[in-house]
Amino acid sequence: MPLGPVMVDLEGTSMTAWERQLLKRPGVGGVILFTRNFESREQLMALVAEIHALRDPHLLVAVDHEGGRVQRFREGFTHLPAMAALGALHDRDRAAARRAARTLGWLLAVELRAVGVDFSFAPVLDLAHGCSGVIGDRAFHRRPEVVGELGHQVVAGMRAAGMEAVGKHFPGHGGVQADSHLALPVDHRPFDRILHDDLQPFDRLVREGIAGIMPAHVVYDQVDDLPAGFSPLWLQRVLRGRLGFKGAIFSDDLSMAATESFGDFPRRARLALEAGCDMVLVCNHPEGASQVLDALEGHADPVSMARLARMHGRRAPSWAGLEADPEWAAAVRIARALDDDMNLELPV
Repeated sequence: MPLGPVMVDLEGTSMTAWERQLLKRPGVGGVILFTRNFESREQLMALVAEIHALRDPHLLVAVDHEGGRVQRFREGFTHLPAMAALGALHDRDRAAARRAARTLGWLLAVELRAVGVDFSFAPVLDLAHGCSGVIGDRAFHRRPEVVGELGHQVVAGMRAAGMEAVGKHFPGHGGVQADSHLALPVDHRPFDRILHDDLQPFDRLVREGIAGIMPAHVVYDQVDDLPAGFSPLWLQRVLRGRLGFKGAIFSDDLSMAATESFGDFPRRARLALEAGCDMVLVCNHPEGASQVLDALEGHADPVSMARLARMHGRRAPSWAGLEADPEWAAAVRIARALDDDMNLELPV
């Protein structure tokens, strides 16, 4: 059964009978995991294996695992520093920052692959404009060339570990104060300013073959009245046309407050797919997910299916193998040192 266009979530640390049936529906193509789905590495590995066993080809299993405040799995995993730590290092030593970024990308991905997770929604390619609390230290840096350089290294490290990357939040969430989880942000900058600033890291990563992009639930009102994730102008004319992106586009969560004024869940899903998304996320709302699946019954897009198939994880090491690997041990030391440096810079 091919991958469908909807990514859903689960309630707890194991699947219910209702969730097993939900994941067997043709419209489902993936599962996103949260902290509530995790209690131990062993439990997580069993859950992912059970999800994968339901379908052939197996459903995509994804997670938001960036480092810093956005790391869903913690106990038993290396604590990754916020990506701003790499930007700070870059200001002191560019070569060291490049090496560390590739190492952290590899570490992030290899530990997730060891428990079977296919990919993470990372890295964040937004610029650190200093006005967005929801982005904040998730961003590498203010300068687009630094974000592009460090983002490239993280993606290369992830790919070396057998995982494709999803850059977010196109065309840039860092220039607005509002949090799209809670409200609909509006960015008043003209297209040319965005093009020569926030869009630059995405342009570079697209040219270098990044496999996935997630658009922002932000309205850029000098360009279009629709949020980027619902906008054919942004996704088809700019991302696919001007930038030449060939990979998979994942909507941000359709249950976020920024989307509420655009209709019920089925309408939001249709807006995203018609704009150019290949997969839509419906999280924390089982009824909404069911409504979307009902509305999209029979939906099939062979081109989207091919793009999504690329997101399957490749080789997966064992944890015992990782713990015996000097490369993993060295990567853990680098992550801890960067995290310590980041904490030392925080006011106390």
